[in-house]
Amino acid sequence: MNDYILQISKRIAELRDILELDAEDVASGIGVDVNEYLAYESGAKEIPISLLYKVAEIFKVDPTVLMTGDVPRMDDYTVVRGGNGVKVERYPGYSFSALAFNYKHRQMDPMIVTLSKSETAELVKHDGQEFNYVIEGAIKVVVGDREFTLEAGDSIYFNPQKPHGQRAVTETAKFLTIING
Repeated sequence: MNDYILQISKRIAELRDILELDAEDVASGIGVDVNEYLAYESGAKEIPISLLYKVAEIFKVDPTVLMTGDVPRMDDYTVVRGGNGVKVERYPGYSFSALAFNYKHRQMDPMIVTLSKSETAELVKHDGQEFNYVIEGAIKVVVGDREFTLEAGDSIYFNPQKPHGQRAVTETAKFLTIING
């Protein structure tokens, strides 16, 4: 596991301790058993981004605090220059760059996701709504029991409470995702 992911785990453990929350209560709040939660908190297992957002909600902090250890500072606008978003490598072949990390009280999370070709898509669920716009390459998007192939210029808007995931069908692919939660 990379150092960045371990830092997120440490921040979660430290903040839970500061807030004097029981691991059992946090685990229940994000919908996992306590052993799985403790594996996320220790860094033994990487926490999915959807659960990271749920932890942030329970802790009453912006997800940026968990991802970077810093708080968003901007009220009226934030500018992120090309290539300067907060980069997260979820696992080999799947990384994203958060583009609005420095905006307080945001209601949407735009991210650029970069994928390497794979045979399967990891399925996740989260609240809100989600939009994907393919920038380069081609991806397969699974939403529930449906599967869509999208190429550069194509987009999809869907209910992310259904199991969903994306995978590259070209050697690499890049898409913009905007999650409203």
